[in-house]
Amino acid sequence: MRVLLVEDDENLRFGVAAALRAAGLAVDEAADLPRADEALFVTAYDCAVFDRMLPSGDAAAYVEGLRRSGRSVPVLFLTARDSVADRVDGFASGGDDYLVKPFAVPELVARVRSLCRRSAVVRPPVHRVGDLEIDTARRRVHRAGVLLTLTGREFAVLEALATRADQAVSRAELLESCWDEMAEPQSNVLDVLVSQLRRKLGDPPIVHTVRGVGYRLAADGEA
Repeated sequence: MRVLLVEDDENLRFGVAAALRAAGLAVDEAADLPRADEALFVTAYDCAVFDRMLPSGDAAAYVEGLRRSGRSVPVLFLTARDSVADRVDGFASGGDDYLVKPFAVPELVARVRSLCRRSAVVRPPVHRVGDLEIDTARRRVHRAGVLLTLTGREFAVLEALATRADQAVSRAELLESCWDEMAEPQSNVLDVLVSQLRRKLGDPPIVHTVRGVGYRLAADGEA
């Protein structure tokens, strides 16, 4: 799942982005509304997190414009303004959730996950491929009934493959959906992660290499 974080406070933006990435989300960052507008124009996001008051303007007014243009990306506002009127105004402008500063980072991560699940791409809560079960809501993976321990990024790649089980998913698509602008597309980061994931998933192999394309999640054992 891919998230746009719009926050002018560099320290806060760094901390929030790190927490979201640690939870397995791909995060693009913007410090102002013009950069956010450019990012939203070129990338489809599952959720956008806006600091309500930015030096470049009120994010609520910007989001209201997004809604008028038909853009439906779920939006979470972060703000120090905690009055009922401010919260009502945020929702009326098209916000889907509202979190008052200071906030607990685990709560922010949980709220972002919830909004991502509401995005236009409908994801079933549980994927089953052979004896592999992926619970996207609880973020649990079982194989042959055994609970596996995956990192956030490993889970993200496995979920991306599971949403298109039995189909080849290109390397570019996996990098786009599971990493962010900080990733190096030409590096072997994906190959290393898939190798680690295969070891954890065990035998028989269920993540297959599709030469010249990428990877495929399938229980039939065919490459």
